Amino acid sequence: MAVQRQNRKDGRQIMAEDEIKEAKEETETQPKVIAEELADIEEIPIDKPKVKRARKPKEKKKEEVRPLPNYRANIKLFGKWSTSVEVHDAGLKPYLNLNAVYVPYSAGRAIKKQFWKSKKPIVERLALKLMVTGHKGKKHYWTSNVNTGKSATQFRILRETFEIIEKKTGKNPLEVLVKAIEAGSPREGIATIEYGGVRYPKAADLAPQRRIDLVLRWIVQGAFLASLKGKNHIQDTLANEIIATAAGDIKATAMSKRTDLERQAAASR
Repeated sequence: MAVQRQNRKDGRQIMAEDEIKEAKEETETQPKVIAEELADIEEIPIDKPKVKRARKPKEKKKEEVRPLPNYRANIKLFGKWSTSVEVHDAGLKPYLNLNAVYVPYSAGRAIKKQFWKSKKPIVERLALKLMVTGHKGKKHYWTSNVNTGKSATQFRILRETFEIIEKKTGKNPLEVLVKAIEAGSPREGIATIEYGGVRYPKAADLAPQRRIDLVLRWIVQGAFLASLKGKNHIQDTLANEIIATAAGDIKATAMSKRTDLERQAAASR
C-alpha cells in the first residue's frame, strides 16, 4: 500500500513538472506568435479630431494690370461728333445729360422716374421740342406740323442742323448747343402771389430743369417763326438760332425772351 501511494505521488509530481514545462514553453513562444499575428494585421486608420492650423498667406504673383478699353469713348453722336463737352454752368451740369450715344433716343424708359427729363440726352430733349414747340403764355402755341410724331424726321433735321453749325463755326455742334443753353437760360422768373384776392408778381429763382425747358422752347419757337411760309428751311433757321444764342446776340429769340423775363423779375422785387 505504501509503494502504491509513493508511485501515485511520483506520478503527480511528474505530471506537475510536465505541466510546468509546457507552461514555460507557451510563455516563451507566445510573444513570437503575438508579434507574427500583429505583423499580419493591417493598420486600421483612426479618425483624429481635425485641428485648424493657421495657414500662411500665399504670395500672389504680381500681374500687369491692363486698363479696360473705354468703348463709350469711341461712340460719337450720329457717328460724327464727340459728346465729351464741358459744362461751365454748375447749376445746369447735373441736368445736361451728355452721355455717349449714337442716336439719342430713350423710347420713354425713364418717364416714371423722378426728374426723368434729366435722364434723357439733351439732344433728345431738343428733338422732342421740334415735335411740339410748347406753349406761349398760357395757351398752346402750335404743333410743329409735319414733324409731329416722326422721331426719324427730328433726328434727320438735327443731324443736318449740326452739319450746318459745324460748317459755319468750325466747332463741335454739341459744344455750341451747350453754350447756347447756358447763355439763353434765365436765372430769375416771376411767381404770382395772392393777398386778399389781389395778385402780385414776385421775383423767384428758377430751377435748373425749368431753365433748360424755357431756353429749348424759345430756340425752337424762334426757328419755326423764321421758317414760316417756306422762306427758309427749319435746318437753316435752327442752326442760326443756336449760333446766335451761343454768341449772346440780342436778336436771337431766346436772348430777347431771357432779358425781358429777368427785367420783369428785377422790377417785381
